[in-house]
Amino acid sequence: MAVAFTTEERARITASLLDTAEELFATQGLKKTSLDELVAASGIAKGSFYAFFESKEELYKEVMIRRAPMLGKRLAAALDRPPGVEALAHIMRELIDVLTTDPFYRRLLTRPEELEAVARRVGAEEVARVTPHLLTPLLDYLARGQADGVIVADAPPEVLVGVLRTAGLLVLNRDRFGPDHPQVVEATINALARGLVA
Repeated sequence: MAVAFTTEERARITASLLDTAEELFATQGLKKTSLDELVAASGIAKGSFYAFFESKEELYKEVMIRRAPMLGKRLAAALDRPPGVEALAHIMRELIDVLTTDPFYRRLLTRPEELEAVARRVGAEEVARVTPHLLTPLLDYLARGQADGVIVADAPPEVLVGVLRTAGLLVLNRDRFGPDHPQVVEATINALARGLVA
């Protein structure tokens, strides 16, 4: 027989599941995180999980959506500057800072197969609910910079986002650069930023 939860219980359990999932998905990933682990802190039976989320992938998506505004605020601060070399370098430094300080998004960016599994299960349009917080403001910023003649116009903003993200690859592969890593990162950021300015 299904358990009926009060509104307050639902809110508490949902928050607990989200908190637990955020931690476990960041450290273990989607596949290795079990339902038993997800429900342990909330005090519900494994079968009751489905009264809150349709699947682990649905829960993963909700963690992404819950965290997106926080990262969006960090990005918004970088996007307040007028486009130019320093502004683009600042954006890349923010992206790198997210990769070095945020275990959930670090795993998300380094394990694209997890995001693909989520998109397959819940639909790409649901995963795209994160876009307005993160990608859309950056795309708009780059498009405005192109329209103003400050940022190179030989590639669409979507491609330029990919260029900005390449600085993050240096962080993900820091062990390959040894003690010169900080200087390599800074030189790469500056070179990319200069190359993106018209």
